[in-house]
Amino acid sequence: MDRITEQKRQAGEYAASLITDGMIVGLGTGSTVKFFIEKLAERINREGLDIVGVTTSRQTSSLAKGWGIKLKSVDEVPAIDLTIDGADEVDTNLDGIKGGGAALLFEKIVALNSKRNIWIVDQSKYHDKLGQFPLPVEVVPYGSHQLLKRFEAADMAPTFRRLPDGQRLTTDAGNYIIDLHLAVIEHPQALAYYLEQTIGVVEHGLFLNVADAVIIGGEKLVVIERENIENH
Repeated sequence: MDRITEQKRQAGEYAASLITDGMIVGLGTGSTVKFFIEKLAERINREGLDIVGVTTSRQTSSLAKGWGIKLKSVDEVPAIDLTIDGADEVDTNLDGIKGGGAALLFEKIVALNSKRNIWIVDQSKYHDKLGQFPLPVEVVPYGSHQLLKRFEAADMAPTFRRLPDGQRLTTDAGNYIIDLHLAVIEHPQALAYYLEQTIGVVEHGLFLNVADAVIIGGEKLVVIERENIENH
């Protein structure tokens, strides 16, 4: 197991230790969350925990079902106690970019309906500023090429996300993703507002003021709480 994979496993398995009996748990999407789900399933089987999962993608639903985790949709639960999700990039304010797994819309819906959100990442995802990871923007197919031209005119270096065969990727909600290659995002709030006002944009991958804590795998596991940042 290489160093990055080991850090993902470390963060995911630690997150599984935070789940308690009776919880409704949001299950994120991605390679780090996979370690969390596997460890959670192990705890459910060993300790007899009564856990209900709410998933953020078909991929996660398939994985969780395979491990025997009970699932409900976000509309079938009163609220989600805790969501564990990955992130493609996190900055020192605990703001993040998500959507590398094309699940940003459902991830944001689940996060919004969660009492607490914790992200699990390896050290390579933690940066001073966001932007090294391309920013995913989920758009409706109709008029999507016009949106691409608009983002090009704004020097955002946009590209449609494509499958290995060259076809445009379609999200679980039936939309396309345009990735913006920005290098650095100096003003995340302003960019989020701009995208939210752009007709045809369904959702963007800037997750601002969402994570209550971030668990970073590494030589030594690090847990950063938002309240500690805000109190400094």
